[in-house]
Amino acid sequence: MNRIIAALAFGIASVSPLQAADQIRIGFLSTLSGPGAALGIDIRDGFNLGIKHAGGKLGGLRVDLVVVDDQQNPDVARQAVERFVKSQKADILTGVVFSSVLLPILPAIVQSETVYISPNTGPKDYAGDKCSPYFYVTSWQNEDIPGAAGKYMGEKGYKNVTLIAPNYPGGRETVEGFKRLYKGGATEEIYTKLGQLDYSAELAALRAAKPDAAYVFLPGGMGVNFIKQFVAAGLNSEVPLFLYGSSADEDTIKAVGDPMVGIFNTAQWSPDFDNPQNRNFVAEFQKEYGRLPTMHASQGYDTALLIDAAVRDVKGKLEDKAALRKALEAANFKSVRGNFRFNTNHYPIQSIYLRQVVKDAGGRITNKTVSRVLADHADAYASSCNMR
Repeated sequence: MNRIIAALAFGIASVSPLQAADQIRIGFLSTLSGPGAALGIDIRDGFNLGIKHAGGKLGGLRVDLVVVDDQQNPDVARQAVERFVKSQKADILTGVVFSSVLLPILPAIVQSETVYISPNTGPKDYAGDKCSPYFYVTSWQNEDIPGAAGKYMGEKGYKNVTLIAPNYPGGRETVEGFKRLYKGGATEEIYTKLGQLDYSAELAALRAAKPDAAYVFLPGGMGVNFIKQFVAAGLNSEVPLFLYGSSADEDTIKAVGDPMVGIFNTAQWSPDFDNPQNRNFVAEFQKEYGRLPTMHASQGYDTALLIDAAVRDVKGKLEDKAALRKALEAANFKSVRGNFRFNTNHYPIQSIYLRQVVKDAGGRITNKTVSRVLADHADAYASSCNMR
């Protein structure tokens, strides 16, 4: 059964479709319960902060934002999309965390000619020959972040790496991305169930493999449990551990604590990025929510600012859908990650960085930027996109 978690609005009025020019309707569908809930919550909170910083409106229009928990269930998501598109006449949809939820619902969204902006998963399916003028990604293509890790670990001389990821599209593409840029040697792949929380079998296999290092993508509660069990098994003294950025982010750090210190990870954003937009975002997010933002929160925030800029550029004329899509393509906003632009497939061209979990001068455990691994990186599939 679908569950509307919140209907958050800033200056909302109950209006008919004839008055739609006064507001923008946004359907926000995300994972807000279960092991992946922390990711969806951070995206939602970052998005809401973006609306607040845009003056409580987006592009000068009042915001009708309906937030629905997809429960990480494609069937729940399909029902929500049908309501968003048919009865609520949403102008824009956004919010989904997992590609296993997004891929089943995207065909109906693009066929309805409704804009969908992904603040998280960037599946390869829609990066190449299935690219759509109605689909935009403000985060990354799924292979980008692990690709940076593969490049770095190969250059550092790791010759035998075990890769661990959930067995779903995002997990499999993570492994593909790592291997695409890893030139170091052999890899072994271990796939887990999506949502799995007990990793005793995987840790036994990791110990038996005796790799030079391990690269792990286990988002949300999966990563928290894995790292705790990895340390409890004593593997932290045997196998160097490298993580996908979301598996080493502030939510995981808070749950795991000191064992996180020293772990390297890759991401397109870090809380210590020294630009005015990011400094303000980090300070205001802490003030608003009482915690440091994660990369997912930053992606939600950027998504709101992208919409604000596009609606402003078309002067609130949402009925001109072609102009709105063109304005979204222009990405006329200041991203918290620094330079950001869309490629021809509507996926980002951006830099990917190496981060390390450290204790700062105040004793707080957080991420510190170490170096840039990929500069102005474009995904491997954009050349196959023939946008129609």
